Amino acid sequence: MLETFFSTYISSTIRFLFLLAPFFVVTMFLALTRGLPAAEKASIIRRACISAFVLGLVLFFAGPLLFSAVGITLNSFRIGAGSLLFLTAISLVTSGTRNHATGLPEEDRDDIAVVPLAIPVMIGPATIGAILVYGAELKTAPEVIGGLLGLVSSLFILGVLLRLSGYLEKGLGKTGLNILSKISGLILSAMAAEIVLTGIAGFMAST
Repeated sequence: MLETFFSTYISSTIRFLFLLAPFFVVTMFLALTRGLPAAEKASIIRRACISAFVLGLVLFFAGPLLFSAVGITLNSFRIGAGSLLFLTAISLVTSGTRNHATGLPEEDRDDIAVVPLAIPVMIGPATIGAILVYGAELKTAPEVIGGLLGLVSSLFILGVLLRLSGYLEKGLGKTGLNILSKISGLILSAMAAEIVLTGIAGFMAST
């Protein structure tokens, strides 16, 4: 049981962290909060991570209910969500940005923590689909607990990176952050391929 918990926890933390595309989020956070005082930045980070966790928690458990209500199988959703995630990965690899969240808000916002930082910068359409799939795949209690703690840990790591975003920008520069975003996209493309291939294999086995 403990072995299952720890293996699920570690794999989930890594999966969710790359799904969040942390270095792209750091780049967007720097652009969105340029000139703001440190206390306000810290407040935005805290509220954005909490908002992302609440949405992630809902999605984590909503998969089976959604699939049943819509009348689709997990394998079919794997193929669709994996394909969407692959498009996001291509965008990260080619330009270092997510294709659905590349621009800043056109109007001034009183609170950028939820929109656009938590949604769709942290959790966009492809991430939503992947969380639905991963949540539906975990069946036993140790797996579910490990998956949830993995989500919490990935958001904690992202929060730390955002708190250190100023130092990251000075040390790596925009070019360095862009390169790391592209590397993240490459790993994300492999994750997307695994989701799609698992869905295809499962679909073929069930027919």
